[in-house]
Amino acid sequence: MKRYNRTHKTSIAIRQCKYLNNIGEQDHRAVKWLTRPMLGFTWFWTARCTIAGIEVMHAIRKGQLEPTGMVSQTPAEQFYALAA
Repeated sequence: MKRYNRTHKTSIAIRQCKYLNNIGEQDHRAVKWLTRPMLGFTWFWTARCTIAGIEVMHAIRKGQLEPTGMVSQTPAEQFYALAA
């Protein structure tokens, strides 16, 4: 790796961690927690819509979706404004 970095003038580093994908797994943990009691979905369309709604609400709660206006809104109000 050191020789490759020298010849190609890059700075690639190998991270040696047993749980590199743990961050990705933690991100969709909320979706798994909410959909497990549903015992699966009958139709792909309902699964897609439900999971999209859960992901949007999760992003709003984490502050990743900025409100559209000067008025401060709660996460639920932001979600309903998007749905309207």
